[in-house]
Amino acid sequence: MSTSDGWLAAALVPLLALGPVLWRIAYGSPKDRLIGQNLTSLLAGLALLLAAQGFHRTSYTDVALVVSVLGPTGTLIYARFLGVLPDSRLVRWTALVGVPATVLPLCVATGPGRAMAKLLLIGALLIAGSVVTSARSGKGGVTA
Repeated sequence: MSTSDGWLAAALVPLLALGPVLWRIAYGSPKDRLIGQNLTSLLAGLALLLAAQGFHRTSYTDVALVVSVLGPTGTLIYARFLGVLPDSRLVRWTALVGVPATVLPLCVATGPGRAMAKLLLIGALLIAGSVVTSARSGKGGVTA
């Protein structure tokens, strides 16, 4: 088993976690769907980072950067339509534990340079976006 296979096996973890999330998006309440959308963008970003290392394709890292910016933005837009930003400890803890557990080994494998700076930026965006969009804002939800 090569190191590429190890990275690709690690990329399967967030992809397999998408199964229950997609089920919840399909059959859940609007609040559950919003939480699922938030968690989907987080897991997709992590899977793309691991796949980029496994396939040796830096373009996947660029897609992860786009997902890390647009995922939380989409969550906030839908939250505005629903009038509530649901509190989700699952999203918050997945971001606070899963992102460093993914990004730090990737930084070690990549080594110092532009690629490492990009990984750290993506990790910071994934954490910040997930924490902001998973915390209830005030009593009434989304504020004007």
